[in-house]
Amino acid sequence: MPEETIKQSLAKQGVSRRDFLKLSGLLAAAMGLQAAPVEASGLPASLIEPARGYQEQAILRALETKQRLPVIWLEFQDCTGCTEAVSRSVSPSLGNLVLNTLTIEYHETLSAAAGFQVEQAKQDAMKKYAGQYILVVEGSIPLANDGAYCVIGGRTAIDHLKEAAAGAAAIIAVGNCAAYGGIPKAKPNPTDAKGVWEVITDQPVVNIPGCPAIPEATTGVIAHFAIFGTLPELDNLNRPKTFYGKTVHDRCLRRPFYEAGKFALSFDDEGAREGYCLYKLGCKGPTTYNACASIKWDQGLSFPIQSGHPCLGCSEPNFWDGGGFYQGQSAPLDRPEAPAVVAAVGLGVAAGAGMAMANAAKKKSKGVAK
Repeated sequence: MPEETIKQSLAKQGVSRRDFLKLSGLLAAAMGLQAAPVEASGLPASLIEPARGYQEQAILRALETKQRLPVIWLEFQDCTGCTEAVSRSVSPSLGNLVLNTLTIEYHETLSAAAGFQVEQAKQDAMKKYAGQYILVVEGSIPLANDGAYCVIGGRTAIDHLKEAAAGAAAIIAVGNCAAYGGIPKAKPNPTDAKGVWEVITDQPVVNIPGCPAIPEATTGVIAHFAIFGTLPELDNLNRPKTFYGKTVHDRCLRRPFYEAGKFALSFDDEGAREGYCLYKLGCKGPTTYNACASIKWDQGLSFPIQSGHPCLGCSEPNFWDGGGFYQGQSAPLDRPEAPAVVAAVGLGVAAGAGMAMANAAKKKSKGVAK
């Protein structure tokens, strides 16, 4: 492992002791430790905060003693969107702070070297840090025609993946392509593209899906492993529950309009201008698990629905084949039967009508209604 500790590395870059302490608390929140079992422990309220403080102290001790974590980042059938997203974490964001705890031993896009030199650097890193490095994979793996659709340095993607996975301490699939095959796997899938966990079946793979994945979800999982040496709790699709435990709809700022039965019917109608729910314009927020509505993008500035565009469901498997992007009531995963969809929309409309009637009755009782 690199001899320098995380604390020493940050100190060299001008991070003060005060900021270092703040970082411990920030990491606790970013990795979802504020929602750790301590909240559901049944402890008295007077003990909850001290327990939370213990978590931050544990992180502090780890940052002071843990050595920097080597990372090997592979890219296969992808658009480099997830790398672009992570590299555009705005300073001094969590993304940049966390990446300072790592040593990027190999990355085709970010490495200064190229050709045989960078490939040799990867081989050296895999030998030197065998069993200690994190393997991050971006892009799907094609299996058709013996893997001929993605060849790097004369070797197929699947060869590179299996070789690097054999010595990895943890494997993280970043983006929908690496997690579930993404756009390359869309019908008719001519390259027979697969997600990492379909190829590597004898080791745990953490999926960070999205197109691209939210940078803080990627760096948060890496930080969790760097500090604790373990992977976070995962759901049935191997996504970390901290970032994928709720649907986009659960925390959407347009949800009150859904509950009131108010929907935009086109992108230029009065409902769209008023910020109404985009469900009937194809929004897949109710069936998509991701933290878009809470973390958002560009330092919490916005996310697609806030900007007026329906959720495409890009953190779910087979999202590209899940129905028309702007087709109302379409869903990418476990598509509901028509009666269930109608009932859901009807419930929203009924709730809205009920609220309107209740408000009118209140006004009338106060002599406001004419």
